[in-house]
Amino acid sequence: MSDNQSSSGSDEDFEPREELGHPVGIAEFSGVLSKWTNYIHGWQDRWVVLKNNTLSYYKSQDETEYGCRGSLCLSKAVITPHEFDECRLDISVNDSVWYLRAQDPEHRHKWIDSVELHRSIREGRREKGGIQGTIIIPPPLADSGYGSESSLRRHGSMLSLTSATSGYSATSTSSFKKGHSLREKLAEMETFRDILCRQVDTLQKYFDSCADGVSKDELQRDKIVEDDEDDFPNTRTDGEFLHNNNGSKEKLFQSLSPKGINGIDFKGEAITFKATTAGILATLSHCIDLMVKREDSWQKRLDKEMERRRRIEDGYKSTLNELKKKSHFGGPDYEEGPNSLINEDEFFDAVEAALDRQDKIEEQSQTEKTRIQRSSPVPPADVYSSSGTHRFSDKVEEMVQNHMTYSLQDVGGDANWQLVVEEGEMKVYRREVEENGIVLDPLKATHSVKGVTGHELCHYFWDTAYRNDWETTIENFNVVETLSDSAVITYQTHKRVWPASQRDVLYLSAMRKILANNENDPDTWLVCNFSVDHEDAQPTNKCVRAKINIAMICQTLVSPPEGDKEISRDNILCKITYVANVNPGGWAPASVLRAVAKREYPKFLKRFTSYVQEKTAGKPILF
Repeated sequence: MSDNQSSSGSDEDFEPREELGHPVGIAEFSGVLSKWTNYIHGWQDRWVVLKNNTLSYYKSQDETEYGCRGSLCLSKAVITPHEFDECRLDISVNDSVWYLRAQDPEHRHKWIDSVELHRSIREGRREKGGIQGTIIIPPPLADSGYGSESSLRRHGSMLSLTSATSGYSATSTSSFKKGHSLREKLAEMETFRDILCRQVDTLQKYFDSCADGVSKDELQRDKIVEDDEDDFPNTRTDGEFLHNNNGSKEKLFQSLSPKGINGIDFKGEAITFKATTAGILATLSHCIDLMVKREDSWQKRLDKEMERRRRIEDGYKSTLNELKKKSHFGGPDYEEGPNSLINEDEFFDAVEAALDRQDKIEEQSQTEKTRIQRSSPVPPADVYSSSGTHRFSDKVEEMVQNHMTYSLQDVGGDANWQLVVEEGEMKVYRREVEENGIVLDPLKATHSVKGVTGHELCHYFWDTAYRNDWETTIENFNVVETLSDSAVITYQTHKRVWPASQRDVLYLSAMRKILANNENDPDTWLVCNFSVDHEDAQPTNKCVRAKINIAMICQTLVSPPEGDKEISRDNILCKITYVANVNPGGWAPASVLRAVAKREYPKFLKRFTSYVQEKTAGKPILF
């Protein structure tokens, strides 16, 4: 990356210039950041480029030539360093939020500085460009519609009242359209205005002529006075002086009647002017009456429009808040964690909704699964009589003996066990235990299933070839190591149920047959799964590693058939004892974990036993 900065010392060299519409002089900044994609894939590394006040990201540096996968304009972006995570920064524009994580706090600081630099330089360009080219030109006086004080004349381009109403609100305009009487009166006002302007012009001319006549009269009077002083009565022009019979002199003026000045009837014009002004006043009075009558309806319409606008604004704000909440609700701040913003009720509702969706998907796909006929060879029963010879043999033997000793004990007299579910033959008990805020409730379930043996139930429970047929919570699994014909180490990841973190588990699964000490007692089949460590399946940041200690203990009871009939599946009954001690890890609320366990364990037992009954129907009995 190169930094295009000029070496000149002028002020202009420090301002970003534009060339072909793109600012230069701002350093491009790029690198790898982890971006939160969604609650399924979590954080993924992306190649992020900061250029021209725009933040873009690509899947990798090698794919930049194929175009970016998304971009944000930083002009109105809000950059928020995370309160608890020192490597994380959130960039939001309206309801679009990018959650980013740098590899360390120092790199996060560099990214924030670079983003702020681009924003500040771009804001400086905008402010500088906004000042240039702004010229305010006052309107000329001649265009205002008014003349000078000394002139009384009509302006030919004066706006009419009806055209002036076009600048009003839409409500007023619609009212004028409906008010025909008011519109007619305004048209009358237009006519009166034209008449009045013509009358004013006529009267102005008349007054100007009168003023000229008075000036001439004064000049003539001054001349007569001078002639009297000189005693020259006979020296006159025709029409100026005459001698009457008694010897007096009389000044003769030319008659200045109103009709003599340009033929104007002053009296008639005055009467017409008075009538016109009276008509204007009457029309204005009528317009005022119409407006007063319509004021209430206008006010009601205005109130209605304001109420409608208020409701629309409230709805817009509510919708915007919901969109922001939804856009953020899937973010990393609302997933399981020590500083999660989601409360227990919302956490449980989200988990329950996700589990319901998974159940519907499984119901649709379960029919296809049962049609697939899978078979795996069943080893002879002697294989399961011992723990074998491998490095975990002693641990397996210890776990088997503990389950045979404690798991088969009756829970009736123990007050610590609480019955949480009872459905027919199935009963589920729980003992509440917490350690450092993590739920470690031991769970115990008893059930009776007709038509299957303990060997068959344990075979389908242990054999990984059938795992995906009945287990709906697993995303994928693989056998890490095969220890013997009856013991394997398995790694499996469970489907994520948002907002809970995804879990994985690494466990040793062993199947054993425990011979009865008494002839009258049935043999016992057992599968125990307990967590172990393995170098080929180390914990990762993607999943929370759970710890388990689970046992499926089955005993087959056979009722004698009638007569000489052979034993059929109608004569067998399997008693199941299922115990589970699970440390889920993480920070899921205790109430949510207990509610999910109460819901899921009975469903698991019913689903698994029904699956075994379907798989063994019509097949030879496997004792």
